[in-house]
Order: sequence, then C-alpha cells, then structure tokens
Amino acid sequence: MTEDFKKLIREDRETRTKSSWKGSALEYLDLVRANPDLAKLAHKRIFDMMAAAGVAEVNLDEDPRFKRIYKGERLKTYGFFSEKFYGMEKTLNQIVRYLHSASLKGEESRQVLYLVGPVGSGKSSLVEAIKQGLEKLQPFYSIEGCPMYEEPLHLIPRHLRPEFSKMLGIQIEGDLCPVCRYRLKEDHQGRWEEVPVRTCEFSIRAKRGIGVVPPVDPNNQDTSVLIGGEDISKLDLYSEGDPRVLDLTGALNVGNRGMVEFIEVFKNETEYLHAMITATQEKSIPAPGRHGMIYVDTCIVAHSNEAEWKKFKSDHTNEAILDRIVTVKVPYNMRLTEEVKIYKKIIRQSRFTADIAPHTIEMASMFAILTRLEPTAKCDLMTKLKLYNGEEVVEKGKTKKIDVTELREEAKNEGMTGISTRFIMKALDNALSDNIETNAIHPISVRESLVHMVKEADFAEDVRKRYLEFLQETLHKEYLQILEREITKAFVYSYQEQAESLFQNYLDHAEAYVTKKKMKDRNTGEELEPDESFLKSIEEQIAIVGTASDGFRQEVIAFLWSVGRKGEKVSYESYEPLKEAIEKKLMSSVRDVSRIITKARTRDDEQGKKYDRMVEQLIKNGYPASCVDTVLKYAANNLWKD
Repeated sequence: MTEDFKKLIREDRETRTKSSWKGSALEYLDLVRANPDLAKLAHKRIFDMMAAAGVAEVNLDEDPRFKRIYKGERLKTYGFFSEKFYGMEKTLNQIVRYLHSASLKGEESRQVLYLVGPVGSGKSSLVEAIKQGLEKLQPFYSIEGCPMYEEPLHLIPRHLRPEFSKMLGIQIEGDLCPVCRYRLKEDHQGRWEEVPVRTCEFSIRAKRGIGVVPPVDPNNQDTSVLIGGEDISKLDLYSEGDPRVLDLTGALNVGNRGMVEFIEVFKNETEYLHAMITATQEKSIPAPGRHGMIYVDTCIVAHSNEAEWKKFKSDHTNEAILDRIVTVKVPYNMRLTEEVKIYKKIIRQSRFTADIAPHTIEMASMFAILTRLEPTAKCDLMTKLKLYNGEEVVEKGKTKKIDVTELREEAKNEGMTGISTRFIMKALDNALSDNIETNAIHPISVRESLVHMVKEADFAEDVRKRYLEFLQETLHKEYLQILEREITKAFVYSYQEQAESLFQNYLDHAEAYVTKKKMKDRNTGEELEPDESFLKSIEEQIAIVGTASDGFRQEVIAFLWSVGRKGEKVSYESYEPLKEAIEKKLMSSVRDVSRIITKARTRDDEQGKKYDRMVEQLIKNGYPASCVDTVLKYAANNLWKD
C-alpha cells in the first residue's frame, strides 16, 4: 500500500515538473509564435475552457419532451456544466454567450457579468465551477516575480509592438505594472528580452489568477481589498512614490489573467464599486498611493440576490454602473425531472444513507416547484408544473393544448421566488431524524416534515396558507393517484405486458372500426367484427363517451400511423390519452380486490397470499420493507373510503 502512495506522489510530481517552464522573455516569444493562444486574454481563456469540454446543440426533434418545453428555440448543452447543474439551460447559454462575445473583444469584454437570483438558486455554485475549472487548466506564462502574474508581452516597448504583433500574429495590449517597470529599469537596465518568465498555475487558495471580494462593512470599506496598498514597514526604507513599497495583493491585482468574484456585490457602497467599473471599462485600476493606473486583464463576475438588485437599480444615480453590467437571471429550476436530479446529486455527495421510497424526492420536488410558479388563468398550477416538465396533460380524453412559451411569457419573473433547495434538503433530513429506527423516508413522512417546517417558518400568513394548501390538498391528491398506480402494478402480474396487450387489442379493434373492415384475431386468425363494447370500456376511463368515441379512435389511429411512418417504436405509452385510459382500466380491474385486501383487518388464506405477494412486489419495485406497511395503511385510509 505504501508503494501505491509513493507511485501516486511520484507521478503527480513528474506531471507538474513537465508542465512547468522557465526561460527568458526572448524564449517566450518563440513559444508564442508557435502557439499564439499562450497569450490569450482572460475572457477567451474562460470561454475556451468551457468550449473544450464539449458543446452540443439540442436536437428538439429527438426529444418530444424538450420540444414541448423549448419549441422554436435554439439551445446548446455544455459538457463543462454537465452533471453539475440541472434545469439551467437558458442561464448557461446566456453565460457562455457573454463569454463568447467577450472573447472576441466585443463590448461585453468591458462589462461585468452579473448573476441575479433568489437564495440557493446556484449563483455561487456557477462561479465556483468556473474557478475550479481555471485551477485545472494548463499553467499560464507570466513575468517571474510579478505580483500580478502579468503577461510577458507587456515587456515589449510600445514603439516595437506593431512589428512584433505582425511577427507573432496577435495583438499586444497592456502595460507593465509599476513593480515590473521598476525592476526592468533597475535590475535589467532596460534589456526586456532578458527578463525571466515562468509558468504559473491558477489557484484559489494561493490567490493566483483568481480573486474574491466578499461584502465589506460599509463603515470600514478599505479599497486595499480591491487594489492593494502600501507596505508601511517599507516606508522607512523607500520614499512614498517608490514602487518597492507597493503591496499589490488586492482582489483585482491577484485576479489578473483570470477572474474576480464579487460576492453579494450590491451590499457594498456605490463608491466602492468604481474600481470594479474601471477594471472592466478601462481595463485599468488605480494603484495605491502615487503610482498612477495599472493595466488589468480579468473577467469580473458579480452576484447577489434580487432584492439588492432591485434596490440598486431603482437609484438613478447608479446609471453609470448599470450601463456596464450584463445581467443574467439565475432563477430556481422549474422542471420536475431536473429538480429531482438536483436532490439526488446533493444526496450522493452527502452522507445520507437512508432508504428512500419511490416518489419521495419527486413529491418534495413538486412542492418546491409549486411554490415557485405564478398562477395563470389558462390552467391550475399542477397542470402548469407538468407542462413545464414537458409532459402531455390529458383532460376528458384530449391532450391540453397550452403553449408553454406563452405561459413563460406571461410570468417573466417566475422562479425568482419560492422554496429553495436547502429548505427541501432540511425537510428530508428532518424526516429521516424522525424515522431513525427504520432508516427510511417516504412521501408521507417528508410531507409531514414539510408541513411542520412551513408552519414554523417565518412566512407571511398568506404565503404560509398557500404552501399548506399545496401540501395538504394538491400534493395529497397527486400522491394518491400515484399510489393507486403503484398498488395496481404490484397486484397485476406482468403489468407492462398486460398494458401492452390491452393496447394492441385496442389498436386492432379501433383500426378495424375506423377503416370499416373486419379484424383478424391474433391467436386464432379468424376474422371478427370490431368489438365496440371493448373499445368503450377503455374509452370511458377518460370520459370519452357517445359521439366523441368516433373522433377519439380516428385520432389514435392517425397519431400512431404518423409515429410508425417515422420508424419510431410504438408502445402503450406512445399516445398519452390512450396510455391514461389503459392505466385506469387496469386500476379499475383490481380496485375492488386491492381495496378489500389492504383494508381487511382479518384476511382469509387467499387474501393473505395476495397481500403477501403484493408486499413482495412493492419491495421489488423499490419500496423499503420498513415502510411498505405505512404506505399501504395510508392507501387504505385515503384511497378507498367506505
């Protein structure tokens, strides 16, 4: 085992040694001529880092769910953010679009990227991902000993730059910092080509190429946090104007060549933000004392909550700063499947070892999203939730035709308020602490935990009332529907096969009915008249009766012919209204027997065997054995009331 440790240490050291380089500015010029990208600016470095991880345009035609959500839009997915961020496609596209434009030296290269959103929406995590990405990059080249790790091309005198730019195939911009200018003159007698150059690695902890500005106490805002200061201990040795007294350790100094993060940016006084604006707009910052301006090449990313943004924006005296900001909203996720992925990711990264019953995280996620939705006259909030998730919602045998884009357009601020992911994770933790013996959580326990937390939380009374209604009514009804399907699946042997069998039978009879032909029995081969009573028994499950039946059958056959022509696989789940009808048919066929078995206080032998088989199947379907009894009692008490 010791040898394994030694091998790992040796390989890491060898890799780092190979990637390090030392030489003169003249030797660096040869490297740049061979690879001009070595001298890329900060925005391009970050954009290239993201692009290198892979970019793919979402093919909406291949994913019907995505097509329903983002109809007519062009979206790209980025490997850099995959498996880290969910349901943030539009936000990520806006961030990368800003960086792409800035990398081309467009106006965005002179503006601050500002992320605004509610607490826990992922702003800090996005910035952290970029910082960590920089740390994994190949080392960059800088003047040895420079406190700002600056670009060695700054050593080239201005009168020679046009010629060197042609030779190197790049545009040279920027000036030496006061410290390097002094050293060039005093230590190297102006022989800039002999100045030593070396590679450096980006580091958050070493403050190398990555700067961080936390909110500063308004009563004690010291600009040295941003631009450094003067070392008082050296003022006895050197005059105040001597560059050797400079201590360039401010965030904008150390963030040169990479990025600077402003945390809760608008908690700072406006005057304090002027250095941030000059760093972007003028690409320079004031040096401490009497040393003029210092060139800086950095990508500034700021973030704060919406309340602070609104307050700042409402003050017209801040117009100069507002004009230099590119705002990207980071709302809460609004898609159920993605919200579930968020909690699963957090759970994977934690020490959460409890068993989780099916639909537990789904129900908690539903509550989170319901609190973030804005009401609409076009549908109820549960329907809106499903539409935002790309689902087809069936009502009276027809898929609801509501344009998701229109729903989003009428609620532009949606996702900027509501319950955070942290609130939900606390509820999961609380539910587990209340069930330590079983070490399992289920939808019922999590719902109870959420109800308790909402009652205890400091919400406005109308908000609390609305949240409790979601939990005690909306989600209660939704879970009962899910639970009835789950119990049906546990009762019906080979549920999938039986559903497919019903589906194929329906298609055979419906096709014969629509085309006015006889159908051929799949087993005997004999020709039969379409069985209308069978067709009606399926259709009545979703309130298709009377003359509506003809239209429904024609729609089913037309839809499935269309799917078949495209070469797509046809199953009972292909057409949402028919899928719902088949599932309800299966549920109705076992409802009476499941009702009797789950409610019976004393079961005969036959009922006992069926109950045991059902429990066994539920466990196979993912239910922890310790909570099956609780779930079934809940079903017995709420699903089939006498």
